[in-house]
Parts: sequence; structure tokens; C-alpha cells
Amino acid sequence: MNVKGKHYLTIWMKNEKVMMIDQNQLPFRFEIFESKNYAETCLAIKTMIVRGAGAIGAAAGFAMAQAFIQAKENILFAENARKEIETSRPTARNLFYATKRVFDAGCISTEKAIEEAQKIAEEDIASGKMIGIHGNSLIKDNTNILTHCNAGWLGFVDYGSALSPIYTASKEGKNIFVYADETRPRGQGARLTAWELNNENIPHIIIPDNAGAYLASKGKIDTMICGADRIAANGDTANKIGTFEKAIVAKTFGIPFYIAAPLSTFDINCCSGEDIIIEERTEDEILYQTGLDENNELRKILVCSPGSKAYNPAFDVTPASYINGFITEKGIIPANETAIKNILS
Repeated sequence: MNVKGKHYLTIWMKNEKVMMIDQNQLPFRFEIFESKNYAETCLAIKTMIVRGAGAIGAAAGFAMAQAFIQAKENILFAENARKEIETSRPTARNLFYATKRVFDAGCISTEKAIEEAQKIAEEDIASGKMIGIHGNSLIKDNTNILTHCNAGWLGFVDYGSALSPIYTASKEGKNIFVYADETRPRGQGARLTAWELNNENIPHIIIPDNAGAYLASKGKIDTMICGADRIAANGDTANKIGTFEKAIVAKTFGIPFYIAAPLSTFDINCCSGEDIIIEERTEDEILYQTGLDENNELRKILVCSPGSKAYNPAFDVTPASYINGFITEKGIIPANETAIKNILS
């Protein structure tokens, strides 16, 4: 991750503490949040101080390791901690993948739990890098790319998924332009993706979520690349709410639509999108917005009709038939059950 010319990871473990870039402060302030125990790390996942498939997985792994440190060989404490961690973001496959691996290692020793958590984070970095290399083959010079939400550095330990091919293409000198969906209600595209692209000096523009069809109809978009939070065995994909709409637009106008995700996001035990639990978040994320006021202070204000209620599903599911392929660390595969089983075997 490049921040004003300096390299950072999104999240890392330092002794018994978990350090993470506070994504709720971005893009206005760059701050490092320090979590001293598993409960604080769990809360950071819930409140989206840390977010994005890979980063959530790493955070969950570190939280599980912290729980074993705190447990002092009390396995019941570790079991209860695991349950608490796994309720923090129920749609994210990487979270469950990480807690299981670290819990199993922790049953051997606390040291093994810490080692496994570190290994998961290192694997996430390596996967993101390879996704960038494979995905770069899909990007030609003078390509206009639309992306939704934030699946860049901030969504992973480093590199990212959907943005990783863009960064690789840029480093190769390709001329690319990115349309970054604002991604209501939390604005991960407008706040986080745009911030990342600014740090990499990649030409881009923020667009309203509902502008994609118009731009596609005018031939302004050459390809779409999004991330994923859980991919079912048949290829149905859960990602940030609004992703399915992008896939519909892409199919309507014959635009290639790709999902970039590490293999840890694939859930072979989840048969289809119908089996994916969709997280529902607080209505305040819709009713209120946070930004800088005239005194350069972060302030939360009501932006909707006073007294009205709001419904806030955090994800939707894009059927596999709308996806041209998955960009993984092992290569690009078709969005079908056979290809998924083969690459996971």
C-alpha cells in the first residue's frame, strides 16, 4: 500500500496487539488503530475500522490468535471467542476460513495460533499480487474500467483483488481510466477506492452508483471488475450491495464482467447464492453521512427525511451466469461449478 510514497500494510500483528489502518477516518485522516485484545479486534471488524474480504480474514485470524493468548490454555474461552468473532460479519467467507485455521492451530499451542494467523496474512498478500498479474492480461492499453465498492489495498492486507490488476497494468505503463462507483451508503468507492487511486496517481473519476448504465450505453466502459465476499460452489457471488446491478448492465451492453477474489473466498460447502447469509446493517448508515465541516472536523449529519426508516442490506448476490470469469491467484477461470471444483482441488 502506497501512502504518500511510504509502504503500509492494511493490518498487521505487533506482539500481542493488532495494528490496522482506521478506514472510518479515511480519506480525511490517516490513522492507525491499535487493538489490544480479541474483543477490540472483533469490534473493529463490526464497526468497519477494518473491512474488505481479505482484511476481514486477516483480522479474524489475528483476533483468534489474541483469544488464545488471553485464554491461557482455557479452551472454552477460545471457543466462545471464536463464536463471537464469527458473528461480526456473517457474509464474509474469509472470516470463517481464518478463524477455523487459527482455532485448529491454537488447539496445539498458542504459538501455533499466532504463526497460523501470520501465515494467513502473508498468503493474502501473495494472492493479491498474483491476482494483479493474472488480471493484467485482461487489460489492454487505453481501457476504461468500472469498479464497485473497494477491493483494493484497504480490502486486503496488501495489493487487493479488483484493483490489483489495475495497479499492475498502471505499473506496466498502460493508459487506463477508472470509474469508481461512490457505493452508497458508506461510500467505499468515493472515500476509499478514490483515495487509493489518488495515491497511485491513476486517472479516475467518482460516479453516482446509478450512472453506470448511462455510461455503458454511451460506450464509455470497456470492462467491469469487482471483488467478492463469498463465492458459492456454483459461482454465484455475494459482494457489496449494487454489484448485481452492475452485472445486469454489463450483460445488457456486452461488457465483460469479472470477479477478482482469492481462493479463500470460495465456499465449496455453499451450494448457491440462495445459501449465502446477507448481512443487514444499521439504518443509520443510510440516514446519516459523515464528512468534514468548515472547521475541518469530522461531523455526522442527518441527510434523509426525519422520522423515516431505512433498510440496509450490505450485500447482494450476482448469479454465475452474469459473470465472465473469476480472477484468482491461480489464474482466470470460468464462472461454473466444474471450474471452481477443479481449481480448489
